Amino acid sequence: MQDALRPLEGRWKLMIIAQLLAGPAMRFSDLERALPQISQKMLIQQLRDLEHDGIVSRTLYPQVPPKVEYCLTEVGKGLRPVFIALLDWAELQRSTILIEEPVKACP
Repeated sequence: MQDALRPLEGRWKLMIIAQLLAGPAMRFSDLERALPQISQKMLIQQLRDLEHDGIVSRTLYPQVPPKVEYCLTEVGKGLRPVFIALLDWAELQRSTILIEEPVKACP
């Protein structure tokens, strides 16, 4: 389980992956605009980690100014069902909290 979760650890990695799931590729500046709460340094670090783990692919175009695009690899795209399940779970949890009393601790 730890091996599966380790590449996704970090406050911003899931948010970055969610942005990249929405389209074919995003420029660095687009990711910055989509995630304004994250610092540039942290975004770079998280993208490098995701690239190292084979989840994100980085393409550098040799032009001036440099153009860099990020997209999900096939491994990264494989996370789509996980994200859908997570969103379904969050919706279930949200509706349960609104309707029912808090769940009591297990004995």
